[in-house]
Formats: sequence, C-alpha cells, structure tokens
Amino acid sequence: MNVFCLLPFSYLTFSYRDCHIYQLSIMLQTNRNLVRLISKSLIQLENNVTKNLHLSSTRKMGIPLVIDNDGRTERVYDIYSRLLKDRIVCVMSPIDDHVASAIIAQLLFLQSDSSKSPVHMYINSPGGSVTAGLGIYDTMQYISAPIATWCIGQASSMGSLLLCAGEKGMRTALPNSRIMCHQPSGGAQGTASDILIRAEEIKRLRQRLNEIYATHTAQTVEKIHETLDRDRFMSAQEAKDFGIIDRIEIHPGSIPADVTSPGPAKPLVEP
Repeated sequence: MNVFCLLPFSYLTFSYRDCHIYQLSIMLQTNRNLVRLISKSLIQLENNVTKNLHLSSTRKMGIPLVIDNDGRTERVYDIYSRLLKDRIVCVMSPIDDHVASAIIAQLLFLQSDSSKSPVHMYINSPGGSVTAGLGIYDTMQYISAPIATWCIGQASSMGSLLLCAGEKGMRTALPNSRIMCHQPSGGAQGTASDILIRAEEIKRLRQRLNEIYATHTAQTVEKIHETLDRDRFMSAQEAKDFGIIDRIEIHPGSIPADVTSPGPAKPLVEP
C-alpha cells in the first residue's frame, strides 16, 4: 500500500517502509546535531572551568593577574607568564626540582624563540638544592642566547652561583642586594659505608662548585675554596669587587649595546 508524504515543493509516493526510513534519517540527523551541540557546550564548559581553576589557583597563591590587550584580543596572564613574553625569567623562591624544571623549560622556550635576543633573569633566592641549581646552570651555559642576571634582594648559595653565571658584562645587582656564598652542606644516615659515600659526593660537589665560581669570577680555585669555607656574605660592592657581578644599578642605566634593558635609560649610579 502506498501513502503520500508531503515534502517541500513536491509530492512523492512512498511505501510505509520508505516513509519509516525517511523518518529515521531525520531522527538520526537531529541526534547528530544534538550531539554536536552537547559536545561544543562541554568543551566550552571545560575551558571555562580550566580558566576559573587557573584564576583561582593564582589568586590563592597571591600571584597577580594582568590583562594584555593587543588591539584585537584580550588575554589574562599571571604576571610571570606575561614577563616571559618580554624574555624575563624570575627566580624568586628557594631552588628545588620543581622550580628548576620550570626555569629550564622557560630558558629552552626562549632559546627556540630567539637564539640571539638576550634573556633577563631576575634572582631573589635563598638558594636550595645543589643538583637542581646545577641543572639551571648547565641550561644557561647550553643555550646560545645571552643571559643577563640581576640580583634583587638576595642571591644566596645556589642563587649566587646563578647570578655569577650570567653573560660577562651583563651581571647586575641593585644597591641593597645581599650575596652569600658557601660550601655545600647535607646530611646522611644509614650504614657507615653509606655515610662515607655521601660525604665523598659532597666533597666532589664542593670541588665542582669551586671550579664554577673560579671560572666566572676570575679568582683561583684556591681562593674560592678559602673564601667559601664558611658563609660569606657580601654587599653589592663587595660582590662586584670579588667578580660575582659586573655593576651596580639604582635605575635602568647605560649598558652594553647588545643588551636591551627594560625601562628608560638613565645614568648609571654606583655607591
């Protein structure tokens, strides 16, 4: 038996079976559209949740957020991500494996972005893990982009090593910064053999750190060994005299032609 199914602009003759198939196809198409709509809504919801979680976590950590507007789009960054766009890396905490991983990743990213433009590393750190700090140090030496180091507040222990590891002539401290160097320390427990092994490892690390300091300060290894036998605190001027930094700045000042310092140029002032 045939039936007439009313379609736009024409009348066609269908069997009950054909009409049923047509209805099923309409239902399937409707379901597909519904699935697409739901998927799109879920993706948008996921993006909003991720954004809100990011904003919430940064607020809880006390990290300021900034809005970047390029004239076409507006984006919200945490302050450190925004500074990274200007090739500024901040070491503003004790140095551990997690901090080192983030700093290393930033340096490698900036190297891939431009191997010639300088990187500015701002340091305010009490130091931390020797191996984590050496990972950052090796990455600084590995990449070809010149790294200008800046001490703000303090650069102690591994922080002072990273400070002096910057490009020669591009190592700067603000006038009230404090720099502290010393030999590595650590503890060990277990059998006597394990304790001896750990002690030997600390001695090897001390020798290697002395060699690194000597390389970047132009001091002899013997002088470094003697100076770093105990905690050695230095003012910015003392650190300059020792060879850890190259200059002291109160305001962004006159610098080598191959370095671009953020902010307007002002005369260099030293105490």
